[in-house]
Amino acid sequence: MQWTDRIRQTKIILVIAAVMIAVTSLLVSHFLVKDLSNEERKKMEVWAQALHALNHADENTDLSLVLDVMQGNTTIPVIVLNDKGEIDDYRNIDDTLQLDMIAQRMMKAGDTIVVGSQIVCYDESVLLKRLSQYPYWQLGVVMIFVVVAIFALLSSKKAEQNKVWVGLSKETAHQLGTPISSLMAWVEILKENHPDDDLIPEMDKDVKRLERIAERFSKIGSLPEPVPGSMNAVIEHVVDYMQRRTSNKVEITTQLPHHDVIVNMNASLFEWVIENLCKNAVDAMEGAGKIMIQLIDDDHRVAIEVSDTGKGIRKKDINHVFTPGFTTKQRGWGLGLSLARRIVEDYHKGKIFVKSSELGKGTTFRVELHK
Repeated sequence: MQWTDRIRQTKIILVIAAVMIAVTSLLVSHFLVKDLSNEERKKMEVWAQALHALNHADENTDLSLVLDVMQGNTTIPVIVLNDKGEIDDYRNIDDTLQLDMIAQRMMKAGDTIVVGSQIVCYDESVLLKRLSQYPYWQLGVVMIFVVVAIFALLSSKKAEQNKVWVGLSKETAHQLGTPISSLMAWVEILKENHPDDDLIPEMDKDVKRLERIAERFSKIGSLPEPVPGSMNAVIEHVVDYMQRRTSNKVEITTQLPHHDVIVNMNASLFEWVIENLCKNAVDAMEGAGKIMIQLIDDDHRVAIEVSDTGKGIRKKDINHVFTPGFTTKQRGWGLGLSLARRIVEDYHKGKIFVKSSELGKGTTFRVELHK
C-alpha cells in the first residue's frame, strides 16, 4: 500500500474516532447536565418552600429544619425579589455590585420560582456550568490530538520521501560515474586520432553535459552549501545551452539588470531549476513560441520569472504541477517541476509557484530567493 493511501485511511480513521468520541461525550454530558439541572430545580423548589415557611412562621414554630434547608444551599446562586422588584436576599454570589443585572439575567433565562409575593431567581451552580463546558474542552483536546497525529504522519511521509530522494540520487550519480569516465577517455582518444573532425567537439560537450548531470545528482543526494554567485551568469549559461538544444522556432529572450545580482546558491543545481522551467515551457509550446526569462532584484529578495506562450495550465491543475508524477505528457515522468521545487524550497529556502496562467496564452513561473 502506498504512503498516500495509508495516510488517507489513517486520517479518515482518526477523524471518525474523533467524531465518535465527541458525539458520545456530548450525549453523555447532555444527559448528565439535564439530570443535574432537574435536581437543582427540585432543590430550589424545596428552598423556596422553606423561605415561604420562614416568612410565615410565628413565635411557636420550630424552624430548625427550615433553617437547615436554607443554610444547606452553598452552591446554587440565589436572589430573592419582593413584589416591587427590590432585592430582599441573595446567596452564593460574589459580585454584589451587579446583583440587579444578575437578577435580570436569571429572570430572562426563566430560572424563577414564585413564592407568595416574592420571586426566587437562581442560576446554575459552578459544578453544573463546568459540566456543561466539559465536552467542548474534551472536543478541543481530541481535535488537537488528531491534528498532531496527522502532522506526525505527514512528517514521517516527508522523511521517508527524503530518504528515497537521497538514496536514488546518490545511486544514480554512482551508476553514471563509471560509463561517463569511460566516455571521456574515448573522446580524448578520438581527439588525438582525428584532430580535424568537427563532430568530436560536440561529442565532448555532450559528455561534459553528462558529467554535469551526474554532479547534480550527487549534490541532490547531499546537502550542498550555498555560496555567493552571479544569477546573471547562471541564466545566461542556461539560455546558451537551451538555444543550442531547441528548435529555431523557439525564441528565448532575457531581461537582466545591468549589474551582477549576487545570491547565495548552488549554481549547478539552480541551473537545473531554470533548465527544467525552460524545458517545461518548450513542451507547453509544442516546439514553437517565445520564452521570456526576467531577473528582478529587489531590496530583500531576488525573483526569476519564466514566461512562455504555450497552451497554459488548467486552474484545477495549478495546485498539482509540482506534485511528483503529475504530467500532461504521454511519456512524461512528472519529476522536473517537483525536482525544481525541492531545489528551491528545501536547499535554498526560497519559493517557486505559478504566478499566472491562461489557457491558450501561456504561463509564468516565479522563483523567489532571499538575499
